[in-house]
Amino acid sequence: MKIDPVSLKLFLAVAELGTIAAAAEREHIAASAISKRISDLEDVLRAQLLERSNKGIVPTPAGIALQNLSRSVINDLDNIFTLMHDYSSGTRGLVRIFANVSSITQFLPNDLQSFTEKYPLVQLKLEERISSAILRGVAENAADIGFYADLGGQPQNVITQAYREDQLVAVLPVGHPLGNRKWLTTPDLLEHYLIGLQTGSFINLQLMRTAGELGVPVKFRMQVNSYDAVCLMVESKMGIGILPKSLAQRYARILRIRPVGLKEPWACRKLNLCFRSYDSLPVAARLLVDHLCPSARMAAGAASPHPD
Repeated sequence: MKIDPVSLKLFLAVAELGTIAAAAEREHIAASAISKRISDLEDVLRAQLLERSNKGIVPTPAGIALQNLSRSVINDLDNIFTLMHDYSSGTRGLVRIFANVSSITQFLPNDLQSFTEKYPLVQLKLEERISSAILRGVAENAADIGFYADLGGQPQNVITQAYREDQLVAVLPVGHPLGNRKWLTTPDLLEHYLIGLQTGSFINLQLMRTAGELGVPVKFRMQVNSYDAVCLMVESKMGIGILPKSLAQRYARILRIRPVGLKEPWACRKLNLCFRSYDSLPVAARLLVDHLCPSARMAAGAASPHPD
């Protein structure tokens, strides 16, 4: 067989992340090894798959076609492995989950723990993503279920169900000039340096949207990948952060930071669950959806699944 699944997986990583370096870091492999595999793949297929641009590495038309085919192949191989693994280990199913950092840090630990107590033979694979990537991943069958922050409008190619709500607040270092205020607005925040989450996150999008309406820039001092990092940078007086109220109160007990309310409509946030189709979900995934959102099964008009 001239095309191996490892090369396809590495090709997908580069096409998704836009750089070989980022793909190498995520897949824990040397960048030179990725370059060699993609070069060999192009030789076998006799087509250029990737090209460099001012936006990084982007797939060619042939590369875009291979992306769609590769996802299907990788998913089929994963399904084969999972099915065979069930016979040897006794695992009765695998649920692939994409979730945003807010769902992971606030609600999923307890919810998934109670599910595994009920169904101990179901394996859960949880990966953190930003909300837009979660919706795309579920629609493309890279995940069975997604938990994301409602960005407004009805996402295409997925079914959504309400999951939880949270309240966002600003966090400031102790002694900050705005620290004595009861409420802050987005214009208040935009006058100061901010500690943002990764590009494309719900919070960053809201800040940039308001900044665009006001015609002022968003002064991100830096962007980090976790609420822990946000709070540590705020404590060091590097800027102002935004995070869910429950987490801010928890961090404020151990760090020199102060939560302050946000008087903005988007600060009261809806977190949703999404999946492609209830009836087409693997049995284990349907069990998890039923456990978290019983209304999803009723809305789909389907009978509750039962484990083997």
